[in-house]
Amino acid sequence: MAVTPQMIVFLICIGLYTLTAAIWDIRVKRIPNKLTLPVFGLGIVYQLAFNGLPGLKDGGWGFFVGFGLLFLLWMIGSGGGGDVKLMGALSVWLGYWLTLYVMITSAVLAAVGTFFVICYSFMTKGNSKTKEQYFATANIEPGQPRQAETRDKKISRRPMGYAVPVALATWAIVLWNLPRFPWVQG
Repeated sequence: MAVTPQMIVFLICIGLYTLTAAIWDIRVKRIPNKLTLPVFGLGIVYQLAFNGLPGLKDGGWGFFVGFGLLFLLWMIGSGGGGDVKLMGALSVWLGYWLTLYVMITSAVLAAVGTFFVICYSFMTKGNSKTKEQYFATANIEPGQPRQAETRDKKISRRPMGYAVPVALATWAIVLWNLPRFPWVQG
């Protein structure tokens, strides 16, 4: 497999973006616009420069799936806005099929990771501390109405950020499919 400029640009940009987003999500539990918006714009430039209009079309369909599905989850309160932006920018680079694979794989990794975090918390902190930390209904007195939850409180209840599973899924899917990429020569 010959290394091409397109391969180098793709792997460096995707690798740095997902690593940076994962670290940011672990440390701050947010994925800022100043990270996602430039990567989104660079993804459009990448597709046009290396793949032309067919690449831009594939990136657009990837965006429709990656951003669109997570946007719907965000609208119903099941996901974070940073996660929507993360997948939106990443999906322009990945295109339609790789975005689908990354989303499925990252959902599985997030579910498994969350399960282990909760189980570990039950074993180390006990039932009441785990419920208090991760479950929104833990501090509601019987018969009392549920109070509106602040954004920061909701974020603090998250067992893990979504950027880490997305990064791991992206690296696995890209490396697995690397020999089948269109830029591979020989």
